[in-house]
Amino acid sequence: MVPPKLSIGQAKSNGVTVPLRKRISTRSQNLLVNNALLKQPLLNKDLRSKRKADASPLKEKTVKRSALGNITNAIGKPFGTQQQEPKKVVKKIATKTKTIIQINSNKVTEKIVPKPDTAVPKSKPIQRVKAIKHEEEKLKSNKTETVKCSLDSEKSEDSSLYWSALEDVSDNNIKKFERENNKAENNEKNENNEKNEKKETLQIDDTTSGREEEKTRVTNNLDAVPEKVLPEGVQWDFDAENWLDPFQVSEYAMDIFNYLKERECLFPVGDYMDKQVCLSRWMRSLLVDWMVEVQESFELNHETLYLAVKLVDLYLTKVTVGTDTLQLLGASSLFIASKYDERIPPMVEDFLYICDGAYTQRELIKMEINVLKVIDFDLGIPLSYRFLRRYARCAKVSMPTLTLARYILEYSLMDYTTITYSDSKMAASALLLALQMKDLGGWTPTLEYYSGYNVDDIRDIVRVLNEGLHRKHKEALVTIRNKYSHKIFFEVAKLPLKDTLDI
Repeated sequence: MVPPKLSIGQAKSNGVTVPLRKRISTRSQNLLVNNALLKQPLLNKDLRSKRKADASPLKEKTVKRSALGNITNAIGKPFGTQQQEPKKVVKKIATKTKTIIQINSNKVTEKIVPKPDTAVPKSKPIQRVKAIKHEEEKLKSNKTETVKCSLDSEKSEDSSLYWSALEDVSDNNIKKFERENNKAENNEKNENNEKNEKKETLQIDDTTSGREEEKTRVTNNLDAVPEKVLPEGVQWDFDAENWLDPFQVSEYAMDIFNYLKERECLFPVGDYMDKQVCLSRWMRSLLVDWMVEVQESFELNHETLYLAVKLVDLYLTKVTVGTDTLQLLGASSLFIASKYDERIPPMVEDFLYICDGAYTQRELIKMEINVLKVIDFDLGIPLSYRFLRRYARCAKVSMPTLTLARYILEYSLMDYTTITYSDSKMAASALLLALQMKDLGGWTPTLEYYSGYNVDDIRDIVRVLNEGLHRKHKEALVTIRNKYSHKIFFEVAKLPLKDTLDI
């Protein structure tokens, strides 16, 4: 059906017509309708009574059961009947009474037996039934302290259901006695075990303490500075002063450098320039200058440069090389030395790039293999740079003086006349020349002790080095001079030279 039309100003909600006021918003109109509906009485409310459950029992047949009642008594009886418990009649009589508990199959009753002088009201006779086995076992577990009755009273004519705890006293005592004996034996065993363990621990402690004492003795012996008899004129024992510094390796320093001096004879470099038809001294000096430039550009260690130059001289001593492969020999020697001394050596492509693409990777690797075969893969070559640092530190020379000695030694790499001298003598000669140029005196007994050389052993080499500094090279050989003219190296290359040496 179509809903009836409402006149303006009326609203219908749930069958009720509510007058509306003009010019009121919809929210206020809704509130007005709701208020009107609340005020209207509820006419259509369904007043129905509560419905009971179909299976609910009647009030007359409901039974109240206690939570701890005897449920077994209700078996076989109708649902509606209520079981009434018999009332207990207890009458206070004389102070001394005896209670007898009688157990029926369904009931447990108590009876108070008074003294013969007292009178007790008559009660119904109680049937006596034998107890069930599991109930007897429960009653037997009661202690003698709870039941303070004699054997006669327990075994009376009334045939009480209480069993006397005193009947089992002998068995219990025997068991207790055995248990106590077992406990005593176990305690003795435990005590003996503890004593043995203590003895063992004491022995272990003695052994451990002895070992600790031995360790402390050994460590004390290692830490103890050995007493050396120094020669006359030696000012100090450099290794003893740095004995506790693990980086100095003071225990083996002298042995290490003595061993390196012995190995110098295994790497002899002869006068090979006569055998090299295509090479000259000038070409070798140009190669060494280029290798110093590579060392600076790649920021390699000085040991890497000295080892590479040594590899070049050793190879040229045994193999004839043309002018085309001379630079390849220098690059491969630097590559081998960098892999031996550097933490992060340059790549093969870096050396190919520094050679301006004159060689291929295969040629560089092939030359590397050839160099290693010539030296028999023995790269533990004694270097003059390592000897120089050892001598300068033992003499406690200042850093500018050591830098000057390094400049003299590195400058001598380009000099072909110095290749036949041993590296240890070259290091001692460079240090002596630096001391002369700084006016710091001559060869001291301390330097003589740690280097193992006298002034007579190195006098000729010092003069050769001084002559090499005075020799003016062409502009092509200025890399080393420019390197040591920097402030980082104390500008030692600009120091004035000595015309005459006081040796």
